[in-house]
Amino acid sequence: MDIPREPAKRGRKRLMYGGLGLLAVVGATVGLRDLKPAAPKVDRAAVWVDSVVRGPLLIEVRGPGTLVPERIRYISAITAGRVEQRLAQPGEEVKAETVLLEMSNPDVQLQALESERQLTVAQADQVNLRANLATQRLNQEAAVAAARSAFLDAKRTADASDSLAAKELISTSEASRARDRLEEMGTRFKVEQERLQVMTQAADSQLALQQAQVNRLRDVTEFQRGRIRSMVVKAGANGTLQELSLEVGQWAQSGATLARIVEPGRLKAVLRIPETQAKDVALGQPAAIDTRNGIARGKVSRIDPAVQNGTVTVDVSLGDELPRGARPDLSVDGTIQVERLDNVLHVGRPAYGQAGSTVGLFKLVEDGKVALRVNVRLGRTSVNTVEVLGGLQPGEKVIISDMSRWDGFDRVRVE
Repeated sequence: MDIPREPAKRGRKRLMYGGLGLLAVVGATVGLRDLKPAAPKVDRAAVWVDSVVRGPLLIEVRGPGTLVPERIRYISAITAGRVEQRLAQPGEEVKAETVLLEMSNPDVQLQALESERQLTVAQADQVNLRANLATQRLNQEAAVAAARSAFLDAKRTADASDSLAAKELISTSEASRARDRLEEMGTRFKVEQERLQVMTQAADSQLALQQAQVNRLRDVTEFQRGRIRSMVVKAGANGTLQELSLEVGQWAQSGATLARIVEPGRLKAVLRIPETQAKDVALGQPAAIDTRNGIARGKVSRIDPAVQNGTVTVDVSLGDELPRGARPDLSVDGTIQVERLDNVLHVGRPAYGQAGSTVGLFKLVEDGKVALRVNVRLGRTSVNTVEVLGGLQPGEKVIISDMSRWDGFDRVRVE
């Protein structure tokens, strides 16, 4: 006898299998979400790799500059004038007596003529004064001689009167009158002598004052003549004419620079060091000047105390031997050795990162096929190198070129 069976409940199994499948899909999704993106690939030829080494480190600063002569002579216009002739060209070798320009100014010539006229008048007045004083002196000397003669005559008369009065040949009153006249003539003689002395002293003073006036006018005249002579502009020193900007017909004001002459001698480099680096520069520090044709060695000789346009001007004195082609106004690059550090860890200066900061650099691992980001603590910086205070070991290689494109990754593949 057949026994009826109830049909199997298949819906519960399907539900269980569906739940398991859904859980598997959710788990896979969560797992894939937690996976990190694949490391990007970096072209090895596009990055700059440097090795960390331990040894001496030169702290240097660098700046552009120019070569300038140590001795430059500027020629300025003593007086204003118009250029009549230009007798030299920039670049020529000139001597001290070489004429560069000839100028003219009618007003200066008129002033010179007027000063000469005043000098001539003063000299004529001096001659007349000397003649008048000489005449007055002679007249006074004659007066002194006449007074002396009268005094002597009165003395002889008084002596005779005294003798006659003693013999009672004349009265005592006549003898007294003779003595009074002797006293009068003696006083007059003395006064005339004093007058001659005063006149002599006054004459000397008047002549001295007139001579001083003549000397002043002579100096003025010589000054005016010097202004005329200055219209013929000369080099004044041996050297090379570097600048002569005026042309024929141009008007030059008094005090304007007419020419610049480079006197023979050594050149120096004038560097412009960034103000942030100039604090470590000191006098006497060695420097190397790149002239594009060679390296010239020198020492820091002057540091400008002021900052201009974010840079500090530093003068570097150079030796006698310079590379070929070294000449004034040549553009150069200068490197100044600020300090020497012995036995320090250092690497090439990265594209970013300041002294005393911490930066992230990519360190090569796995035979240089992979680069991992590590934090590196930097110390003092130089032109091309930087001191490493932590984060790297000697012999390790890091990428020092710009890796800002991969700031979001801590691992890259180098191929």
